Amino acid sequence: MTTMGSNLPWLYAGRALRSVSTSFLTIVFPLYLANSGYGATEIGLVLSLSATLNIVLVASVGLLADRFGRRTMLIGLAGLSAIAGLSVSLVPISLPVLVLASGLGGVGRGGGAGSGGGWGPVLPVEQPLVAASSPTGSTQAFGRLSFIGVISSAVGSLIAAVPAYLVPHGIPLSAGYRLLFGLSGALSLLIILSSLPIRDIHPEPSADAMPPIPVRRLVGRLGLTNSLNGFAFGFLGPLLTYWFYRRYGMDAADLAVLYTVVNLTAAFPYLGSALLVRRLGQVRTVVVTRLAGVAALIALPFMPTAIWAGTLYALRMGFNSLGMPARQSFTMDATEERYRSRVAAFSSLPSQATAMISPAIGGAVMEEFLNFPLFGAAAFMAANAVTYYLAFRKAEPHRATSSAPSRP
Repeated sequence: MTTMGSNLPWLYAGRALRSVSTSFLTIVFPLYLANSGYGATEIGLVLSLSATLNIVLVASVGLLADRFGRRTMLIGLAGLSAIAGLSVSLVPISLPVLVLASGLGGVGRGGGAGSGGGWGPVLPVEQPLVAASSPTGSTQAFGRLSFIGVISSAVGSLIAAVPAYLVPHGIPLSAGYRLLFGLSGALSLLIILSSLPIRDIHPEPSADAMPPIPVRRLVGRLGLTNSLNGFAFGFLGPLLTYWFYRRYGMDAADLAVLYTVVNLTAAFPYLGSALLVRRLGQVRTVVVTRLAGVAALIALPFMPTAIWAGTLYALRMGFNSLGMPARQSFTMDATEERYRSRVAAFSSLPSQATAMISPAIGGAVMEEFLNFPLFGAAAFMAANAVTYYLAFRKAEPHRATSSAPSRP
């Protein structure tokens, strides 16, 4: 195994552990709040307040990782997650603890089913490491990373059912939820161990590499498109879990099964992203798959049963899986290596800011109009696809971007 590729198994292991934790926390965190007396408005408020802290954390990671090392920041973020999970598990429920744990440790924050743990302040660290450690093309490596994450998320979704199955044995739901928060802290400690063998790599660009886009222009264009995406994902995430709970009466056990199926369905399209990129290019792959997902999301509220709704949501996440590795690899390929962490971070800040706004709006409006978050997410995702195409349609060279080696 080459020196470059030797990082990948450890990055894959860290993503697997993180995905297990993110998956069950995304399910149980809003249900834990609801079980503790919080309503939709309060749940949205907690998520919005925590997003403020998350913005500061993402910006700090982007600046510090390029300067002091991405491995160091990866370990530090895992440490924060460990503290957050153990705090929610051991400390009596309170708004400050919930906001701090969610904002700094990522408790209950994630990309939802099918995202494979690819979310939050770890991305400005993880993405440059994957791109620099990929000797045969970053689209393929990002696809494998996400595939591993989604398969691991399926395991995490099953774990989310544990509190419900403990109730007949005399263990209250709240105690079961706290048990899982403690488990998330333990998994974060394992992430620290898996990060220790990773080494920072700074390869020189190859002769056929994509010419980098000037940093300010790239950050501005990505920031615009990501701000629209942030509104969309803010309407989903834990609010989507709450929507299934309200719309179909699904409890934690039902949602665990649903999210497991969705994760397994969304896993394999990640491996096909590189093939689609060879036909369409990175930019068109992102746009086409995003618009297909929008169509599925619009139809979701009209499904008569939970089975139909879950099937359609799985289809939507499959489209998302096809496009995500292409988007990630394009961003890294278009960025000068020494600036990759800060570009990944600062281009995502508008997304973090808008994602801070939409949960509170969606949570409040869905008290009267339950389907509002789904329609809102679809509208912003459609705007994101159009804007992304207009911003980058001329930036990508007409060449194969995934199968040929793109690193020395």
